[in-house]
Amino acid sequence: MTITTCVFDAYGTLFDVNAAARSVAAEPGQDTFAAVWQDVATHWRAKQLQYTWIRALTGHHTDFWQVTQDGLDWALEKTGQTDPELRERLLGLYFTLEAFPEVPEMLATLKAQGMNTAILSNGSPPMLQGAVDSAGVGDVLDDVLSVESVGIFKPDASVYKLVTDRFGCDKDEVLFVSSNGWDATSARAFGFRVLWVNRVGEPRDRLPDTPDRIATDLTGVADIAKEL
Repeated sequence: MTITTCVFDAYGTLFDVNAAARSVAAEPGQDTFAAVWQDVATHWRAKQLQYTWIRALTGHHTDFWQVTQDGLDWALEKTGQTDPELRERLLGLYFTLEAFPEVPEMLATLKAQGMNTAILSNGSPPMLQGAVDSAGVGDVLDDVLSVESVGIFKPDASVYKLVTDRFGCDKDEVLFVSSNGWDATSARAFGFRVLWVNRVGEPRDRLPDTPDRIATDLTGVADIAKEL
């Protein structure tokens, strides 16, 4: 069946999750943080994801902003960073994460081809709106779908179902794009066709459902959508 709808994970896929820590590390007077910023960014992201999975399994849902704060607090304690102003600076920048450079043109190309386009994310609506506005891509997105409307994080199937409910399409009309291997395989298990954007050359996850395509960035999404 022809792809009619292209849906993107937000964090790590459209928006660079390392951008906040990298930006602060480059600021004057941040020499101490600059020495550990990569560790902070890695721990922050890992805990952010782990907390969503654990909360989904245990039924202790909270919004992604709380999870983001909790993950950062763990990362800062792990790396010995105790400055409260640093914490607030990092959280503030997370609302305006940089989009990867190819994102605006890629989304514009999809819209020119007549595709439905959307974000499907664990992010809370205010967080996602902040990132979309900062990247200037609101005019090439038909919707921004958040797990908050179902009250559970990915990879619960009810999250992926938000797409078919919103666009009234069949599962195999959807190309789902994610940089997260676990998200890509979960979306494939749901029935979407899937592009895994493997930006950093990670091994494929040892899970039952495999992505239809793998790429190193988003530049070829429009062509892949036409080919599948």
